[in-house]
Amino acid sequence: MTNNKHTFYFSVWNKYLPVIRILLKKSAATEQNLVMNRIDFERAGGSRKSGYRFVLNFIDGRSDMLLSGNELAQTLISVLMNDAVIHEHLLKYNYTFTFTSRYQLQIKNNSITKQKELPEPANEETLVS
Repeated sequence: MTNNKHTFYFSVWNKYLPVIRILLKKSAATEQNLVMNRIDFERAGGSRKSGYRFVLNFIDGRSDMLLSGNELAQTLISVLMNDAVIHEHLLKYNYTFTFTSRYQLQIKNNSITKQKELPEPANEETLVS
C-alpha cells in the first residue's frame, strides 16, 4: 500500500467517521445509507476512475475477508477498528458495509435479522411434565 494513498484515504474516512458512528447506532432499526463526496475520493486516489466498490462483513468484531488489493477497503477497516466507539459496536453485532460506485456507504446490522429468525421460547406449560 502506498503510504501517500493510505494517508489520503485515512483522512477521507476520518472525515466521515462521526457520521458513521451515528449510522451504526441507527442501523439497529433499518439499513443506513451515507452519500459521500466523489471529489474526496478522486483527490485521495489521484484519478477519476469510478471503480470503488467493495463489501465488508464484520463478524464478531473482525472482517471476514482479506482485501490485500483494495487500499480503500483496507483503510476503512483500519479506521473502524481503531475507533473505540465503533469497535465496541463491531464486537457486539455483525455488520455489512457496502461501498458502491456511486460513493454511497450502506451499513446493515445483520444481528437484528438473526434475532428475528430465532424461534420463540417454549411455553412453561409444555416444559412441565
